[in-house]
Amino acid sequence: MSRTDAATIQSPDAQGAGLTAERLDALRYNNATTHPFEVGGIMRGLMAEGVRVLDVGCGTGAVTAAANQGKDNEVIGIEPDPSRAVAARERGLEVYNQFLDAEFIGRKGPFDVVMLSDVIEHVPSPDKLIRLSMLALRPGGYMLISVPNVAHWSVRLNLLRGRFDYEAVGIMDATHLRWFTERTIRAVVESCGLKVERVCHSAGRDLTVYSSRPLKFIPGRARNFAVRSLCRMFPRLFGAQHVIKARFQN
Repeated sequence: MSRTDAATIQSPDAQGAGLTAERLDALRYNNATTHPFEVGGIMRGLMAEGVRVLDVGCGTGAVTAAANQGKDNEVIGIEPDPSRAVAARERGLEVYNQFLDAEFIGRKGPFDVVMLSDVIEHVPSPDKLIRLSMLALRPGGYMLISVPNVAHWSVRLNLLRGRFDYEAVGIMDATHLRWFTERTIRAVVESCGLKVERVCHSAGRDLTVYSSRPLKFIPGRARNFAVRSLCRMFPRLFGAQHVIKARFQN
């Protein structure tokens, strides 16, 4: 997030006020797994070793830690929410509690990899944040970007029922300002001058829809296998997030 965004949005959670009956817990995304079908594991598979990494909007550091596990990387996070920044530091990460700007990039950059994990859907101008983040890259560096998939089957089903209800977590998180399909996230990334090298999809095993009726009655192991198998076969329909690796072009 840039200081421009900070002038209008003081906290990503503030923009979700009144959209859900549940209180938005600042630490609601405090877990991540390295499973190869989930976003932390996907990013770990795309992450280089022995490199400098900047995670913009790192949150509690859960995905940051998963993506860099065992990589011997120098990782720096930047997070505007103070409670999330504290949680990330408790994971042993070097985290700065502020918004991304050119001064920070000049002082701490350059980096080999920049992560934007479920961040750009929270800002009014995703392309501006991507372009700003690109300034932190070395020539030949790359970005790892993930966004929720608004074309997920659960969202489509609810639309058929005439519902577009915000939730406290997940694809319909009340703090989301922008919505992406695979095509639209590709378009935004490419419009910034990045070359898309890989597009992957997370299964989203922990989405609330998989713990509600009638799916919650399916045994956990069988449910996990089914969710991840369907994501592999029909990623644009069953993928919870699109994960993109995009290379900086000299």
